[in-house]
Parts: sequence; C-alpha cells; structure tokens
Amino acid sequence: MIIDLKVPSPGESINEVEIANWLKQEGDYVEKDEELCEIDSDKATLTINAEASGKLSIKVTAGTTVSVGDVIATIDTSAEGAPKVAKAKTESAPAPAAKLEEKPAAAPASASYATGTPSPSAAKIMTENNIKSNDVKGSGPAGRITKGDVTALLASGFGGKTAEGNRSLKREKMTTLRKKISQRLVSVKNETAMLTTFNEVDMSPIMELRKQYKDKFKEVHGVGIGFMSFFTKAVTIALESFPAVNAMIDGEEIVYHNYCDVGIAVSTPKGLMVPVIRNAETQSLADIERNIGAMAVKARDGKITVDDMTGGTFTITNGGVFGSMLSTPIINPPQSAILGMHNIVERPMAVNGQVVIRPIMYVALSYDHRIIDGRESVGFLVKVKELLENPKRMLFNGKKGEEVLLGL
Repeated sequence: MIIDLKVPSPGESINEVEIANWLKQEGDYVEKDEELCEIDSDKATLTINAEASGKLSIKVTAGTTVSVGDVIATIDTSAEGAPKVAKAKTESAPAPAAKLEEKPAAAPASASYATGTPSPSAAKIMTENNIKSNDVKGSGPAGRITKGDVTALLASGFGGKTAEGNRSLKREKMTTLRKKISQRLVSVKNETAMLTTFNEVDMSPIMELRKQYKDKFKEVHGVGIGFMSFFTKAVTIALESFPAVNAMIDGEEIVYHNYCDVGIAVSTPKGLMVPVIRNAETQSLADIERNIGAMAVKARDGKITVDDMTGGTFTITNGGVFGSMLSTPIINPPQSAILGMHNIVERPMAVNGQVVIRPIMYVALSYDHRIIDGRESVGFLVKVKELLENPKRMLFNGKKGEEVLLGL
C-alpha cells in the first residue's frame, strides 16, 4: 500500500512552506512516527513524521517551496520487514569495533545514536569547510551537532586562512522564517512612528536579594531565580499604570488589554523567536522563571509552536546576554512597545553627595508614538526603574507598604 505524505498546515493564514531538509534519504526504510523532514514557515520550523512504517520515496527536494496539502513523499508499507533487517545488520554490526578502536570503554551503553551526529544542514557546512565530527561539540538534543554549533566554531576562527588572504564567498538561500523576519522588521520601521527612550537601573538591590535567597528559592520552588522574572514582574505592574503601553492599533481603533501576555525574545539557531508568557500579571516570580525556562528550551530545540508565539501584548528582549551596552530594540508588531535589557557594568554614581560604584544596567523602551505619548513612555520606564531598584514594592503591586496599609 502506498501512503502519501502531505504538507500539514503549520497555522492559520499560512499557505506555503519550504522543505528545509530531509532527515532521511531516498529509499530508506522508516518506522512509524519517525521524523522524516523539517519544514520552514514564516512562524517556525516544524518536523513531519512518518504515518506508517515502510520504504520512503522523496518527491520534493530540500529547498523547494510547496503549498499546504502538497504530496512531498510516499511510503510503501508493503516493503516492511526485509529492508529493516538488512539495515540493522549494516548499521549495528561495525559499531562496537569502531568504538573499541577509538575509546575502549569510553562510550556509555546508554549513548544516543544522535550523539556527535550532525543535522543535514550542519553536515553540509562541515563538508564544505572540512570539519570532522570530533572537531565540534553538539549542543542539540542527545548531543546532536546543530548548524549553530558549526557556525559558532567557524566564527571562532577554526580552519581560518587569514595568513593566506582567504577571499572566498558563500551564498546561502534565506529560510522562510528569516525572510519573514526581515519583512516584519522593515514594515515596523516604515509603518510605525517608532521612538526610543532610555534610563538606567541600579541593579544592586536585586543582586543582593538574589544572593541572599537564591539557594532557598531553588530549594522551595525547584527553579533558579534570574533577572528576567524581576523585569517581567515589574513590567506587568507598570503596564497597569500605563495601559497605552499595553495597547495596539487595529485600523482606526485602539485596543486596550486588561491582561499582560509578555513575549520573551529568545535567540535560536533558526532565528529570533518570541514565546509568550500568558497572564504574566497573575504569576509569581517562580511561575515566571519556570515558564520562561520551558519556553526557551522548546524554542532552542525547534519544538515551539505557532500558538506559543501568538498573541503577545508586550515584549522584553535581553541583548545583555551577548554583551550589548545599549540598543534601540524594534517593536514586535502589532504590539506598541518593547523593553530592551542590556549588560550590567560597574559605573560611578552620585549617592547622597558621594561617588560610589554600582552595578548599572541601561534599559530602553521603543514605542509607537502614534498611540503612546512621551509622558506615558517616560513614566512607564521610570516606574519599571523604581520597582527594580526597590523590589519589595512588587509585593504591594508597585505601592509602598504604608500606602497599602492606609488604602491609598
């Protein structure tokens, strides 16, 4: 029996996808639910699995753009059995001898087949640059070598030919996701009245709080406490005071949200992803840390879905993890504002007439001036600064303890 393998719909309004790469080859015997290929849409990268066991026949090559519902391969279920046995003999028999020659007793019995194995895109770059598997350490699932691992190795100077004046060129087709990102970024610059306001935050109160409670926090909640949860909590409180920053334009109307769905920008080998933390205003610091960690892992492993990245009302991006001192982040449409975090550097400050050294972070708020006025943008950022520099006020939703006591 021949089963057609059709392109599924990655999400609403998506009609075309690109075959990123095939994880199996023409004529391979595949098992049911085994991953066969990766497809790129303008939202994310997804995998297509085998609907049944059998012999694979590929109809569309990698790099081709196809429509949702198109047949890209077939599976011959009548081929079940014999190819599987033959494949097992050719693959499993030489493996013990090869391992014994290289590292007698080094490879654990539970080692995954993916350990040290490059993905198809990584393998292509490795072949072009004469890179061997033992030259690069895989960071993907079960130790698989990803494209990002190889590009990072090349960026570090591996195999460079500076002394010989290497002037070679390399052309690579843009992925569907990268093309969509580029289109969105250009449209934001052209279609919004984007401005950026800046401020600085003394991070010593939060750093002292983390130092004092980090061990107990992890013991109680089972998750570490980072800066992102404090920033997310401060943002949700500030958004209540400045609702226009949490709004968006829809035609000739302004849509205000009475909830805070905060997007957290995550850099992945496939490009920038922005998973959304739903109703962040109702979550504790531990809940926020837990959800951010889970979403980041899904994004970096390529398992994030369109729904995970849809519907945010505000975005936070942290360029500080890459060493950025200051930047003007670009709004994530259709949202109206984005907060940029940066690296923490010890700087001299005037405190009570004395010059002291404090860990300072510059923060930036890019906003759409069509909907957010200067008073609101500056006020929002000052509110975030005040909450971060006095994190105990987050317990009282941005108010001082005596104000809560007095019902003010």
